[in-house]
Amino acid sequence: MNTKLALLGAESTGKTQLAQALAAHARGLGHTVTVVPEYLREWCDQHGRTPRADEQMALATEHARRIDQAAPSDWLVADTTPLMVAVYSDLLFNDTSLYPMALAQLQEFDHILVTGQDVPWVADGLQRDGPQVRGPVDQKLRAALDGQGLRYQVVYGLGPQRLAAAVRGMAVGSGLKSDMEDDGSTTPWQCANCSDPDCEHRLFTQLVRQRSLHR
Repeated sequence: MNTKLALLGAESTGKTQLAQALAAHARGLGHTVTVVPEYLREWCDQHGRTPRADEQMALATEHARRIDQAAPSDWLVADTTPLMVAVYSDLLFNDTSLYPMALAQLQEFDHILVTGQDVPWVADGLQRDGPQVRGPVDQKLRAALDGQGLRYQVVYGLGPQRLAAAVRGMAVGSGLKSDMEDDGSTTPWQCANCSDPDCEHRLFTQLVRQRSLHR
């Protein structure tokens, strides 16, 4: 396994679509890619309900195991990590016990991308709580990352723009050119300070206005 990428973010912010797009992009550049999907979705489908407070640790542990035992490849793309289980456990059950394990695993990742909230919320099975939780989840997620000193980049945009932002964001976040970059034909990364709250607010406001004009 050469490079590990974690995609994090509140529900319905396009993590799965971005994971698939990044995998296709990397494969198009000749890399082998392993995508580890969100285990929560599978768990809810199997049990027909969302997990209880006492089931959160087992959920996070299994997700971590699947990441650790993923098939070797040039790139591993994790469609969320146990940190998202920890965040929701904190938000819904006031349980912070999962953070140490989840944050420790993130230390092994080369890139961390956080998906912005500029995409519409869409209902998708049992694991979705509603658009009202996206803000609180995003706040707790960033607080956990910042508290651990983990570098991350927030990505915005729709479709190809979001993919381009993610590819450029990996280079910005690491300070190094990412081998998932292509020859520069994708849209340039527009904001080198996307984790700056003031800068990010301006970018988000601009995106919302643009979407409103095209409705």
